[in-house]
Amino acid sequence: MKVVDLFCGCGGLTLGFMTAGFEVVAGFDFWDDAIAVYKENFSHPVIKQDLMNVEESAEKIRAYEPEIIIGGPPCQDFSSAGKRNENNGRGDLTVSYAKIISAVRPAWFVMENVERIKKTQKLADAIAIYKSAGYGLTSVVLDASLCGVPQKRKRFVMIGKLGEEDGFMDSQLAEKLSKKPMTVADYFGGKLDIKYYYRHPRSYVRRGIFSVDEPSPTIRGVNRPMPEGYKLRPNDPVQSKEGVRPLTTKERSMIQTFPEDFVFIGSKTNQEQMIGNAVPVNLGKFIAQTMINYMKNEEIKNNFFSDNLTSVMAIA
Repeated sequence: MKVVDLFCGCGGLTLGFMTAGFEVVAGFDFWDDAIAVYKENFSHPVIKQDLMNVEESAEKIRAYEPEIIIGGPPCQDFSSAGKRNENNGRGDLTVSYAKIISAVRPAWFVMENVERIKKTQKLADAIAIYKSAGYGLTSVVLDASLCGVPQKRKRFVMIGKLGEEDGFMDSQLAEKLSKKPMTVADYFGGKLDIKYYYRHPRSYVRRGIFSVDEPSPTIRGVNRPMPEGYKLRPNDPVQSKEGVRPLTTKERSMIQTFPEDFVFIGSKTNQEQMIGNAVPVNLGKFIAQTMINYMKNEEIKNNFFSDNLTSVMAIA
């Protein structure tokens, strides 16, 4: 099935769907630095496009005849790391995404965002557009550490299918979740030379040191060194700061489950930002594989009813 990735960034969701076996035919984004990285890693086209311009975007996307549109509209206006003001402008892109889906009308769509989007009017507006266009919706908050990602990253995922009932994929998503969170050590094996690492906290009342024997906290768009004056917190899992360091840019990308040979270019600041913004590759793969399982089950069900109908008609 042909897939187009909107707000594709450096390509986490793209790579997840490709790894699951889908054919991604194009990516769309507006950030030059992320587009440059995308070009380094994929052979299909990536188009610079202001996706706020719904009519122009829909026309360009239609040319690729997508059966599935996937995307993660910018989440900064909803994020706990941001100002939590859905009217700052970027939140409007969630509504633009819905309008593009409604205009192009692919058989399926996937939208990923932060968990807090559930409380916003922008999501309610987007849902109204999807429903008017005839999409059945499945919505879920997924913990990435239960989806093959060594990271405690909770993300809202909405899957839409034309002509379906709401909740059509709830059971498949729940059944596929791992029973045990994936730790950093589970994922890296012996590749890491550290037992503990520093991740800069949003507030100094929180801990900043983590063990590889637990899932990583959410990979954010900044990666700061440990301040010389950092004082150990009661829940830091160490007695001393000796040997504790931040993760490297490459290690952070691998916690986002980009493969080790994935090429990042540009300034360190931009690389860190696009890694933090990305959908973890294995989370994208988890979503894609669940969709494939659903499609296979529906095909089996349809074939069963078709065969039985043929038998009944033959007897009659």
